[in-house]
Amino acid sequence: MATYSAIDPEPTEGDPMSSSTGSLRGRRRGRGKQDVGSHGQATWISSVINLANTILGAGLLAMPSALSKMGIFLGIFVIAWAGTTAGFGLYLQTRCARYIDRGHVSFATLSQMTYPNLSIIFDAAIAIKCFGVAVSYLIIIGDLMPGVVHGFAPGAGDATFLVDRQFWITAFMLIVIPLSFLRRLDSLKYTSVIALFSIAYLVILIVAHFIKGDTMADRGAIRVFQWAGPISALAAFPVIVFAYTCHQNMFSILNEIADNSHFRTSTVIFASIGGACALYILTGITGYLSYGDKIHGNIISMYPTAAVSTIGRLAIVILVMFSYPLQIHPCRASIDACLKWRPGRRKQSEGSPSRNTLVNNTPKPGSPQSREMSDLKFAVISTILIILSFITAMTISSLEKVLAYVGSTGSTTISFILPGLFYYKISDPESPHHQRLVKDEDDEDEHHSGEVEGYVTSEGYLNRDWRRGLLRNLALALSIYGVVVMVVCLITNTFLVAAAH
Repeated sequence: MATYSAIDPEPTEGDPMSSSTGSLRGRRRGRGKQDVGSHGQATWISSVINLANTILGAGLLAMPSALSKMGIFLGIFVIAWAGTTAGFGLYLQTRCARYIDRGHVSFATLSQMTYPNLSIIFDAAIAIKCFGVAVSYLIIIGDLMPGVVHGFAPGAGDATFLVDRQFWITAFMLIVIPLSFLRRLDSLKYTSVIALFSIAYLVILIVAHFIKGDTMADRGAIRVFQWAGPISALAAFPVIVFAYTCHQNMFSILNEIADNSHFRTSTVIFASIGGACALYILTGITGYLSYGDKIHGNIISMYPTAAVSTIGRLAIVILVMFSYPLQIHPCRASIDACLKWRPGRRKQSEGSPSRNTLVNNTPKPGSPQSREMSDLKFAVISTILIILSFITAMTISSLEKVLAYVGSTGSTTISFILPGLFYYKISDPESPHHQRLVKDEDDEDEHHSGEVEGYVTSEGYLNRDWRRGLLRNLALALSIYGVVVMVVCLITNTFLVAAAH
């Protein structure tokens, strides 16, 4: 039988807890906490679209090259494994969200509940990672658009500005700036749909060239069970792992989705990760079988100059253009959290927390952490991010090395380390937040049973506690795995890849 040693007795009249029983009876089992007056409006399909668009990107084009290093058999296993671990990290984020009032969950609020003095480090890592990826998108636009112009209008070289990368970066900034000033992630669902159509075209293009067989004459050797060696395989591993990074937007999706039940949010994760995994395997196998070991990092650049391949390059530009705001959104939120951070904040005493803290895990109304970003602050942070990313993309033509380190640290932190650490800490059986959640669920069990004595047996409690304990241990294992991945990727980028070049 569960015990609640760290929480206060029954609430008194007039206490915020006095309405908790009623709210529990109106809430289905497994739904997340809901704040009064806070209701999501995003649909299931828009949540899947935005999350899938955050996942799918330039990593899709690098899968054939990754398989050439690992071999088809090992490559498929690593793609599936990377998707499973990324999906588990997303699932842990949904579990953590149950401890936070509806509409307030974020990396910052979870940091304040678990590791308040380290929250600024966590948010800084997220901001740096998202900013670096956003800059890389602008660089991709500048690198590809001159080729697109040459493909559609070979004589356009006379107009120097049409083949100038800086001109195209500036031109596309005029499109992404308004999108970057949208507050809600759900507002980007239509641009995400366009980006996913671009993904669909790229997949069809790769599969069509494989079926047509027009690349077979120059195809190299094919590895099915063999690999190119441990160094090459390790160099390809980060590409696959980072291709699933989307965790920076998961909390926004949980805040905005209309039905935040456990089943609904789990299906969002399964549909997004499962769809991405299927596309990665499909393009990886067909692209690799098209060119064999002669494959390059970007398969689209290898196809003969023609209208269809030029449209493919344009599809990449459209994809990264509409993915840029999806990186600015979490970057802005993390910078705002860093600006609100104050050292020395400590949680309520573990032995005797206030009822208000247990019921409303978010900061008190009116506190800096609870206030939504003002319009002025929102505009200033957004403007600074856009200007800095623009200047960086205009002055630096290649960020491959920088992004390798940013991805090694930022992506692993967001995808594995933080979700695991947050859930491991907040689900501690001695945690008052966890004990309050358990008590709420027990009260709800009694209500749904019609208050029939013996409805929840001691065996049921033991099974439930065993499952929670297993999930908590798996969360810790995910964090350890994230640290290992970070170390392996940093060593690979610093020593092995540098030595190979």
